[in-house]
Amino acid sequence: MKNDEKEIIKYGALSGISITYENVPTHFPAHWHSAAEFTAVRKDNCSFRIGDTEYRASKGDLVLIWPRELHEIISTPEEGTFFIQFSPVLLEQNLDLVAISRLMNQCHVIRADTEPEITAQISEKMNKIRDIFENRDYLSETRCKVLIYEILLLVGEYVLRERGESFGEGDLSGQAWSYIRNICNYIAENSSEKLTETEVASAVGLSPYYFSKLFGKYMQTSFPGYLAGVRVRTAIRLLADEDLTITECAFQSGFQSTTTFNKAFREITGYSPREYRKLQAADR
Repeated sequence: MKNDEKEIIKYGALSGISITYENVPTHFPAHWHSAAEFTAVRKDNCSFRIGDTEYRASKGDLVLIWPRELHEIISTPEEGTFFIQFSPVLLEQNLDLVAISRLMNQCHVIRADTEPEITAQISEKMNKIRDIFENRDYLSETRCKVLIYEILLLVGEYVLRERGESFGEGDLSGQAWSYIRNICNYIAENSSEKLTETEVASAVGLSPYYFSKLFGKYMQTSFPGYLAGVRVRTAIRLLADEDLTITECAFQSGFQSTTTFNKAFREITGYSPREYRKLQAADR
C-alpha cells in the first residue's frame, strides 16, 4: 500500500467514532484506514471493491470493511448508503473478538435477502448511532460504543454460525473455545517478553503438538505470524508517543531486533515504522 492510499479519519466530537450519512460519496478511489467501516445500503445497485474482490450490494445489505483493508466505492446511487467508522481499539482490546478475528475478517457482506433478521437489527442499531450523534446528548460516546459492541456481537454470532461448521470436529463454544481465549489472553499479557510456542502451550495446559494443531485450525495463521501482529499493534500505540525512539518502540513491543521489527511492521501495515509515525501525526 502506498502512502497516498491511506485515508485520515477525523473522528471529531465522538472519540474513536465517525458517522457519515449526508453527502455520502457515490464513488471513492481505492484507499485504506486504521478504522473499521460498516456501511448500511439504502438503495439497490451499489458496488464496492474490498481487496481484489468486487461486491454488489442491494437495499438492506451490510458491507463490512475491517481495519487496514484496501477498499473502494465503485458506484452507489445518491443517498444510497451511510456508514460508521470506528477505532480498531474496540476490536483489538476485546479477547472474544480477537479470538474470532480471522473469521470476522473474512465476512464482508451480509445479505438482507438471506439474513433479514440480523441485517435489520444491525441497521436499526446504526440508525440509533446516527440519532445519538445528531442529538449530542450526555454520554453520547458511551451510548454509541455500546451499540457498536452490540453490532459486533451480532456479526460475531453470525460468522460463528456460518463459518464455524468448516472447522469440523470441535466446538468454538466448548473446550476448544476456552483454550483459544486463554491462548489469546496469555499472548496479549506477555507479548512484550520473549515468548515461544512451547511456553504458551505449557501455560494453557496443552502439548506443543495439540497447541499447534488447535491454533492453526481456529486462528488460521501460525503462532509466529499471530505474535508478530500483536506486537505490531502494540508498536503502533507506542509510536504515538514521540518521546520514544523507534528502537525503543521495537523492543518495548517485544521484538528482539530492529531488523525483525521493521520487516514485520512493513509486512503488516505496508509502511515503515517511521512512515507510519508521520501518518499518525497527521491524524492528530
